[in-house]
Amino acid sequence: MDVSPISLAAEGSKQVCNRCLYDDRVPKISFDDSGICSYCKLHDQMEQEYPNGPEGERRLAAMVDEIRRAGKGKPYDCVVGVSGGCDSTYLLYRMKQYGLRPLAAYFDNTWTTTAATMNIRNATEALGVDLYTHVANNREYDDIYRAFIAAGVPDIEGPTDLALAATHYHAAAKFGIRHIIEGHSFRTEGISPLGWLYMDAKYVQSVHRKFGERTLTTIPQLWLSSQLRWMIVNRIKKVRPLYFMNYNKAEAMELMKRELGWQWYGGHHLDNRFTAFYHRYYMPVRFGIDQRVLGCSALMRSGQMTRDEALAEMATPPHLNPDIISITEFVKKRLGYSNNEFISLMEAPRHSYKEFVTYKKAFERLRPLFWLMYKLELVPKSFYIKFTAKD
Repeated sequence: MDVSPISLAAEGSKQVCNRCLYDDRVPKISFDDSGICSYCKLHDQMEQEYPNGPEGERRLAAMVDEIRRAGKGKPYDCVVGVSGGCDSTYLLYRMKQYGLRPLAAYFDNTWTTTAATMNIRNATEALGVDLYTHVANNREYDDIYRAFIAAGVPDIEGPTDLALAATHYHAAAKFGIRHIIEGHSFRTEGISPLGWLYMDAKYVQSVHRKFGERTLTTIPQLWLSSQLRWMIVNRIKKVRPLYFMNYNKAEAMELMKRELGWQWYGGHHLDNRFTAFYHRYYMPVRFGIDQRVLGCSALMRSGQMTRDEALAEMATPPHLNPDIISITEFVKKRLGYSNNEFISLMEAPRHSYKEFVTYKKAFERLRPLFWLMYKLELVPKSFYIKFTAKD
């Protein structure tokens, strides 16, 4: 089994981008005559569309004014999704600095680390922000994770990402809030290629019907009909202020530690035990994909990391980190796998979302509508690019 990370050292890659670490095994990648990949081109397009610096500050101020006007007469101005991570905590802090009245929204899939939970509590208490929480049943969540692992697909974190989005929409709809603040930054996180992660509610249902055992009643689902209602009827916008900020993650972490008692938990996406297992063990070992390349390449494109620093970051196989070994043992125990059963699952044939019932064709048919939704800021550009393009 290929356990090599996607990097210059990855066996089998024929061409590596001259600007980032993406190579020719990344889905839908192409290279120009100077050896620059299409994902770097996309990054540059987004730099023009979402500038930082003085123009970014102007657009951010306009965004804040719009959010404040839309929140007039309501208990909150916006929903800020929080996970206990740096990006979302920093955004909560900045929204308060702008004088907005955010409602923090948190989906608990019962796998969150103690450090992340404390980060959420410390930040909301220090900032005087109310917290909207949806807690899933732990047995249901273990069942859905077991189903996705049994299906042999890479998208085992899809149910959580969808439940997060649904929780944010539910919070916004409950209080009549028109804006959901998202903590994504293409300059620090990049955009995950379609093929590395696909998700939609019908796909989750399809996988769970085939491999799940329990009835799911506590996990929020982002059905297409609900998503369209929240976008078109409720006019709930999803905005990403980090796109317009001179956001330096290292500086933000130091600020959060100093101002809010925020704790670092050892790595991007490691605020949740199963997310850590997904990024640092499941994807590299099961599918030969080391997703650290997303963040390293994004930081290289935005000038926050050199190639040598990125290669040093990628040099050690992620699943051999002692913390990840411990987390993997925790996952095996909690999901009830014996060692032999776990090894068998990790070595089983790989499968794709294309083998299940999904919304993908509906997304493609609705591409013009989602283009309009993207232009109206009702859906992120990354959703329009990834999910509505033909396979």
